[in-house]
Amino acid sequence: MTDLLASDVTRIVQRGLWFEEFELGAVYEHRPGRTVTEADNVLFTTQTMNTHALHLDAAYSEGTQFGERLVNSMFTLSTLVGLSVAQLTQGTIVANLGFSEISFPKPLFHGDTLYAETRIADKRESKSRPGEGIVTLEHTGRNQNGDVVAMALSHQLECSVAQCVPV
Repeated sequence: MTDLLASDVTRIVQRGLWFEEFELGAVYEHRPGRTVTEADNVLFTTQTMNTHALHLDAAYSEGTQFGERLVNSMFTLSTLVGLSVAQLTQGTIVANLGFSEISFPKPLFHGDTLYAETRIADKRESKSRPGEGIVTLEHTGRNQNGDVVAMALSHQLECSVAQCVPV
């Protein structure tokens, strides 16, 4: 058996992309998806103090146009973005600069599986921070039927290889 602590073993660390590696228009499919449970929704909803009956009250929700409780849209957004981290920004992001154009065209329900994909919508070198760049990511979340349930643009400040990779 190989000694995994030996100094001659090649080591590869999982990371996101450096600024230079973001290719405009490329679409990343983030897998696996995430099946959302009732426990996920109740915990997130109560921890964030968003106690709307549509998220917590089954009897109330049955009487709405949806017929059942909805997954909290902020949970949906957080999970959508979270699914992209390992592939795009893990260890390479300097800062999350914000979100825009957030929408939820269809609801997500308990038991649905959220699948995420991200398109590289824009990138430019930072004018005020040499060695770093701003990347705009277009996140799309779909349920197991392919219906779009969430969309958002996120704006990230990313490291360049020259600036951030230790020598």
